[in-house]
Amino acid sequence: MEADESPLVVCFGEMLIDFVPTTSGLSLAEAPAFKKAPGGAPANVAVGIARLGGASAFIGKVGEDEFGYMLAEILKENNVNNEGMRFDPGARTALAFVTLRKDGEREFMFYRNPSADMLLQENELDLELIKKAKIFHYGSISLITEPCKSAHIAATKVAKDAGVILSYDPNLRLPLWPSAESARKGILSIWDTADIIKISEEEICFLTNGEDPYDDNVVRKLYHQNLKLLLVTEGPDGCRYYTKGFSGRVKGMKVDAVDTTGAGDAFVAGILSQLASDTSLLQDEDRLRDALRFANACGALTVTERGAIPALPTRETQLPTMAEDPQDVADRQRLFKSFDANGDGQISASELGDALQKLGSVTAEEIKRMMAEIDTDGDGYISFEEFTEFARANRGLLKDVAKIF
Repeated sequence: MEADESPLVVCFGEMLIDFVPTTSGLSLAEAPAFKKAPGGAPANVAVGIARLGGASAFIGKVGEDEFGYMLAEILKENNVNNEGMRFDPGARTALAFVTLRKDGEREFMFYRNPSADMLLQENELDLELIKKAKIFHYGSISLITEPCKSAHIAATKVAKDAGVILSYDPNLRLPLWPSAESARKGILSIWDTADIIKISEEEICFLTNGEDPYDDNVVRKLYHQNLKLLLVTEGPDGCRYYTKGFSGRVKGMKVDAVDTTGAGDAFVAGILSQLASDTSLLQDEDRLRDALRFANACGALTVTERGAIPALPTRETQLPTMAEDPQDVADRQRLFKSFDANGDGQISASELGDALQKLGSVTAEEIKRMMAEIDTDGDGYISFEEFTEFARANRGLLKDVAKIF
C-alpha cells in the first residue's frame, strides 16, 4: 500500500526549532556551539510515522519567518501533509534550547513570549483534514494558553464526533506552565476523552502527586472507563501496557544514548503507525507486544543521534533486527544448527527433508516446494540469511517448529 493510501494520522500542536549543544554534558552557558534541529513533539510524531511508511499530517502554527518556512519545508520533504499549517505575521516561530546532561537526559529553556504556535485560532483549523484521520494525536502544551487551547478542544471534538481515535501524549514541560498545579489540572482536563494515552514514569509521579509509578495499582488509577490502551514508557527499559483485558511489559533495547530528544515521540510514531493500519491489535496481546517491540526499537534508534527529527528512523534502518524478540533470534539460530546436520553453514535439500520428517510425513514434492521458497538465490542450499528471511516472514510457524526441536 502506498503512503497516500494508508490510514491517516493527524498530529496537532507545536512545531519549533531545538538548539542542541554540540558537546554533551555542559550547561547552556558552557556550550561552545549549538546544532539547529526541527522539533516539537506532535511534529516529531508526524515525521516519524511518514518515515516508517505511514501517512501523516500536521496541524499547527509557526511564524511567518525563515524558521517557520523552513519547518513547513521539512515536513514536505518528509512526506508529511502540511496543508493544516498556518503562518502568523506578528509572532515568531518558537525556539527551545536543550541542554544534554552527561547521561543524555535533557533540560529545556524556551523562547515563546508568545510564539506563533500559541496563537492558533479555532477558525484556522482544517476541519476536513481532521475528519479524514484514522487517529488524531496531540499533547498538552497546546492547552496552556488561549487561543490555542480553544482550538485544541474544538479540534478534538471534531475528531471525536467523526469517529476518529484520539491519541494523547501529555509531554509534560513544567517550565511552560504558570504553576505545577495548573499543569496537573490542564493535563487531566482532557484525560477522559482520549482512547490511547502514552505517559512516562515521571509523568505518573507528577499526576499522582508523588505516588510510585511502578505500582500497577497507581497506574490503574489513571486508566479511565473509555480508554483502549494506556502505555507507560520506561526509557531504555522498554514500556508497560494496560488494556481492559490484559497488561504487561515489553523490554527495551540497550543502546549508547547520545541525545534522548524525540525518543518518546519516535516510540509514539512506531506504535501509532502500527495501530493506524490495524486497530485490532488492541484486542490481540501477542500482536500488540510485537507492535510495542517495534515502537521500542524506534525509540532506541532515535537516541543514537542528536536532535529529534534528524534522528527518527526509517524502515530501511536497522529497525527489523532491533525490533525482534530475542527469543525469536535464539530459536532461529538453534533451528538452523539443528537443520544443518553436517555443520557446513548451509542446509541442503536432503538435510531439510530429514528435519521436516521429524514434523510428520512429508512428500518429496513438499520438500522441493519448500526448498524453492526458502532458497531465494537458487543455488541448491539454504544460507542462514535466507533461513532468517523465511523465519521472519513466518514467525508463527517458526514458534511451532521450535517447540518440537
